[in-house]
Amino acid sequence: MNDVLPYRAMAHNNAWANHRLLTACLGLSQDEFAAKRTGFFPSLRATLNHILIIDHFYVDAMEGGTLGPAAFADQEPCATVAALKEAQAAVDRRLLNVVEALDAAGLQRIVSVHRGTSIQRERMDRLLLHLFQHQVHHRGQAHAMLSGTSVNPPQLDEFFAVGEAPLRAAEFAELGWSEERVWGELDR
Repeated sequence: MNDVLPYRAMAHNNAWANHRLLTACLGLSQDEFAAKRTGFFPSLRATLNHILIIDHFYVDAMEGGTLGPAAFADQEPCATVAALKEAQAAVDRRLLNVVEALDAAGLQRIVSVHRGTSIQRERMDRLLLHLFQHQVHHRGQAHAMLSGTSVNPPQLDEFFAVGEAPLRAAEFAELGWSEERVWGELDR
């Protein structure tokens, strides 16, 4: 198995789950989106913005940038779901570009994560796994919050597979993807 393929698949699944969750959130009123809820962060808006700013922080580092703590300057940079969906899609595309450019040696590359007064050095593969776990963790919280609204939360725990269902095919088309892009050469 190609060393990079699991990371590529996780990056695509990450973007797909963000797309599904934020598309569902478009059905919320602004008041529902910002309403106080039980969770680590006090609202869907705060939780989903947290995912976005952490993505900016780590993806910038993976790209060789020095954004560091400046990523946290505005804890809720997107006031609306529409703005958040657009911003999240943009950082998800950046993450996909990072992962799609990797080879086995790139997974072992040391990434400098600027933390203000220090620089953390971490291998790319470990940093990617950390970021994916962070996303899953907070998307789960947002999913639970969404279940307390007028909008049904979307299915997020399915991983796409060869021969995906029509809904996934439509979403992949919306995202400009194909199974071949995610999985590379397919054995059919």
